[in-house]
Amino acid sequence: MALDPAFRFLLSSHRHRLRRPPSSAPAALSLFFLHTLRRFSLYSPVSHKLKTLNLVAKASTENALVMKKDERWSWSGDDAVELEAGAMKVSTIAAIVTSLGGPPAAVGIVRLSGPSAVDIVGRVFRPLRKKGKKKKKEEEEEGAGAGLWRPTSHVVEYGVVSDRNGRVLDEVLALPMLAPRSYTCEDVIELQCHGSEVCLNRVLRACLDAGARHAEPGEFTLRAFLNGRIDLPQAESVGNLIAAKSMAAADAALAGIQGGFSTVVKSLRDCCIRLLTDIEARLDFEDEMPPLDLSSIEYEANRMLEDVRIVLETSNYDKLLQSGLQIAIVGRPNVGKSSLLNTWSKSEKAIVTDIAGTTRDVVEASVTVQGIHVTLLDTAGIRDTDDIVEKIGVERSEAVALGADIMVMTVSALDGWTTDDSKLLSRILSNEKLNGSSIPMILVINKVDCVPSASTLSFDTRGNCHHFDRHVYTCAISGQGLKDLEMAVSETVGLNRVSAAGRRYTVNQRQCEQLARAKEALLRLKSSMEQDLPMDFWTIDLREAALALGQISGEDVSEEVLSNIFSKFCIGK
Repeated sequence: MALDPAFRFLLSSHRHRLRRPPSSAPAALSLFFLHTLRRFSLYSPVSHKLKTLNLVAKASTENALVMKKDERWSWSGDDAVELEAGAMKVSTIAAIVTSLGGPPAAVGIVRLSGPSAVDIVGRVFRPLRKKGKKKKKEEEEEGAGAGLWRPTSHVVEYGVVSDRNGRVLDEVLALPMLAPRSYTCEDVIELQCHGSEVCLNRVLRACLDAGARHAEPGEFTLRAFLNGRIDLPQAESVGNLIAAKSMAAADAALAGIQGGFSTVVKSLRDCCIRLLTDIEARLDFEDEMPPLDLSSIEYEANRMLEDVRIVLETSNYDKLLQSGLQIAIVGRPNVGKSSLLNTWSKSEKAIVTDIAGTTRDVVEASVTVQGIHVTLLDTAGIRDTDDIVEKIGVERSEAVALGADIMVMTVSALDGWTTDDSKLLSRILSNEKLNGSSIPMILVINKVDCVPSASTLSFDTRGNCHHFDRHVYTCAISGQGLKDLEMAVSETVGLNRVSAAGRRYTVNQRQCEQLARAKEALLRLKSSMEQDLPMDFWTIDLREAALALGQISGEDVSEEVLSNIFSKFCIGK
């Protein structure tokens, strides 16, 4: 929220300023960094609390040892105490990570993650491999001869899973991925079972009985985020990839997982913090520091504003990728609506006859337009009728049309614009007014094959041209004009305005809100600089922008937001 200049001045005037005797620049900077970290931390208490779970990623690599047999990291001294305390808090989770409910698959996977994953699997899994004398002797010397499983990371082992009574439940392949070389940066074990639901549930139950806890939705990815393997935008992209309905949606989600959007956010946030550091240094140690380069700060602020603007342009693209489009094909009876749906979708979804009013209900078909999933809705011909069944169909058609993203009104080039077309358009506009909505409309002049080409170029809509965003001439029988219709749809929803660079990743609603917040802060910064306000004002705006960007990356995010994000994931991811 924008701060009133007077209120911002009061905030800055009461700001505590440290005064130190003159000293060398390096010493002054050291004091400044300590001072800044204490007073202007950009991280919330929740973030610090969450980071305590990051036992593997934050461990000191200087004390890291690689065990020849186990390959997990071990710690000594204070690190060992921290690991032991953390392990007591972090439980080991298990879940079926492959799809259930459909036809049985050949293979299904049960995944475990946590500090006790190896021990739990060791209680239920028995390798069925012949061990050489040397291998057997080594295990006996290490105390592993009493049934303790000592896996080698990323080496598959064949064996069986048994319940607590020793009854074999399934033959499996065990794939250990030991910390930190795993998806969650914890010990992860995947048991590849036969794909029937019975086999998977029995193996999962054995793991739960052996000490694991059933994973919550998205908990594996949540742990990957908390342990620093991925940031929050990457975690959200994982969910988008699983739910992708088109190749474009999958490509955009994969680009997000690989860090396309995260790189932009990190660069913007780092720039905000760097500028904030420079300004604060001058405010606290103005006698020891060289003067600020104001032109450089202005350049950086303008560059960040432009970057944010470009990223915000992709927000509508994300909505289209995730939700798709609904296009209602409306028109009076017998103008070729059903033929248009069949030809566009390359299917025979709708019945086509020469009898007016053949379609009595809404018929759906799916197509893809420039990577966007589109649901076509063929509606009954809208007209006044005494037929009870047709009347119900007309009412449904009107309801569907009002709920669509785009309305394609179809008319016949052979008949021209008729009085019935005018009545239908007035009916649609009236319904929109009552509903308080405004739906983009594309006029499709169909059956152009039935008239001379010259007459189609001068189609008279009798003064109704301004109600339509685009005009397209088609022949539903041959498919003529369908490419133009798809282009009209693309232009209507703004796909043509999304830059090619922007399509490498997408921005969801949560991220869009924080980007808008950062944009407002940067605009206030620019205004403060233009009005020659004190630099204290600049720090307020830069801090606000950095906090907003930190909400996106997950470096300054609340537990409520995290819960809302990961609760939308499926169990097992």
